[in-house]
Amino acid sequence: MQGNEETIFKEWAILELMGHRRLAGLLTEVQIGGASFLRIDIPDKDGKTEASQLYAPGAVYCITPTSKEIAIAVAATSRPEPVSRWELQLPEPVRRCRVCGCTENNACIDRRTGEPCHWVEADLCSNCVEGESSGN
Repeated sequence: MQGNEETIFKEWAILELMGHRRLAGLLTEVQIGGASFLRIDIPDKDGKTEASQLYAPGAVYCITPTSKEIAIAVAATSRPEPVSRWELQLPEPVRRCRVCGCTENNACIDRRTGEPCHWVEADLCSNCVEGESSGN
């Protein structure tokens, strides 16, 4: 190398990461905010980019340059999931009255007050509390 010339890496490769992930695709060195990252464009079966991910060089265990055909074949067996289930929060369960089936989103009308019911127990509304105690 002479002067300020920089060789930018751009090759089809198999990328192995310290977290025991194995990806394949077109690997390119990119600069973001003055820092170097490795960008991998993961191909679909036709070689078109299906997903792109960026990794810090410290996360890399091994880079194996290979042909486009081999990278596409390896990519088919090691595609990254776009969103993992653990990243999604489960919705809160909706309270439901054990007697009338009303919910916190769809309250029944309390026959004594004429107002929407309220919770007297975790699964019993104010409209049904009297019937529940007389039924036992």
